[in-house]
Amino acid sequence: MSSSPEFPRIVSLRPSPHASPSLQSLRSMTLAAAFNAFKSSNLISWKHSGRLQQTLAGCIERTGKALHSGEVSTVKLWPELAGQGRYFDFRSNLIPASVDFAEESPLCTTLCKNGFRIRTVEHLLSALEAVGVDNCRIEIRNLNPEDHDVEVPIFDGSAKEWVKAIEQVGLKVAKDQSGNNCEKMAPYVNEPMHVWRSDSFVAAFPSQKVQITYGIDFPQVHAIGCQWFSAVSLDNSLYSEQIASSRTFCVYEEVEKMRNAGLIKGGSPENAIICSASKGWVNPPLRFADEPCRHKVLDLIGDLSLFAQFGSQGLPVAHIVAYKGGHALHADLVRRLSGMI
Repeated sequence: MSSSPEFPRIVSLRPSPHASPSLQSLRSMTLAAAFNAFKSSNLISWKHSGRLQQTLAGCIERTGKALHSGEVSTVKLWPELAGQGRYFDFRSNLIPASVDFAEESPLCTTLCKNGFRIRTVEHLLSALEAVGVDNCRIEIRNLNPEDHDVEVPIFDGSAKEWVKAIEQVGLKVAKDQSGNNCEKMAPYVNEPMHVWRSDSFVAAFPSQKVQITYGIDFPQVHAIGCQWFSAVSLDNSLYSEQIASSRTFCVYEEVEKMRNAGLIKGGSPENAIICSASKGWVNPPLRFADEPCRHKVLDLIGDLSLFAQFGSQGLPVAHIVAYKGGHALHADLVRRLSGMI
């Protein structure tokens, strides 16, 4: 597919004053040079999407309690120039939302750079990727100015609050410092590939559209059991209506163990659905019969968004099939697509 006539042949990726240090070296470059700068491998081909990069039409600010630390934090989303992508700003430390900065952590996705950590980024990034906020500065702060760790608020345990906020402020076409539009590129998977740990796996198969099939299995918790959810053609409306409002979940009998490990200090029936192995759902009703499985799809989209570069699409154009996956395995798939493993 060739680019549409209205797309410029020169893509200016000069940084804004808020751009991350890794982006400061970028200057105006041809589209071909931009391709060469993308993290790629023989598994991926970057192709024209026929869409222009977007950003927020205004600022968004939300404050809430974090799931694991239990502390209150504030997130402010700012519009950003085309080509800058999505990145966090924590006490003037800029951390790109990239797998290069992802570290393995229990029950969430964490970004770390120069000793500064941002935890539980997956729900926010899922909403930004799915709704089409390609370029965004994510300013985050908490109450302790000495902290090197911060966590994104959990709200009700889903991405619903973020999607609602984005829809309220709206989107606009992102322009670079020269006022040019930039086309949004999309990564197409060229051949089947997979990553796995024990009996869990995530695989990606070539496809002309984004499809996701996800399975979970909790044989010890009969109310959850084995579930499968499939998004045959993932688009904004399907995400907003069928995925974004699905909440994180936990097994009641494991709560004390997680809290003893320093996790879910801010967890409650208001920000998670809780299921007991013996008594079933503690805080019904569910929003969907298969809400736990749908939430796994929400997490997957957020984690795969870490493949995005220069305002491109992070979610691979492929049929992605996952079984009993988690944040670490999702990140492994991004590293595999990037040729890192």
